[in-house]
Amino acid sequence: MSKKTTLKASIGREHYRVKLQARQHSFLADEPLEAGGADSGPAPDEYILAALASCTAATLRMYADRKGFDLESVELELSLEVVPGTPPITHIKRLIQLHGHLDAAQRQRLLEIANKCPVHRILSNPIDIHTELL
Repeated sequence: MSKKTTLKASIGREHYRVKLQARQHSFLADEPLEAGGADSGPAPDEYILAALASCTAATLRMYADRKGFDLESVELELSLEVVPGTPPITHIKRLIQLHGHLDAAQRQRLLEIANKCPVHRILSNPIDIHTELL
């Protein structure tokens, strides 16, 4: 069974400031000052990293709770780099720090689980984007 997620976005005359609406949540995306934006919100590529980081953290928390692992907290640091080429290649680096009383096997299993979070799977598989004008 497929899962459909929706989001609405709009932009006016302000350079690069995009209003986003997901369910009852309103938020902004914008480009940094050096890219001509007003830096009033994260840039679009930062939202990609935020999606991966938040999904990873929540997935690890759910798994650790279900298995009874003594996972106190998870900290993540992510970076995204696009290397020019034909086609360009996007590299995402995800550093995960696990805090708690975990043995080597539990830590290894949590690493495996991180690579199975839904957003990781989305970004790791082919993506088909269909665009049309309304």
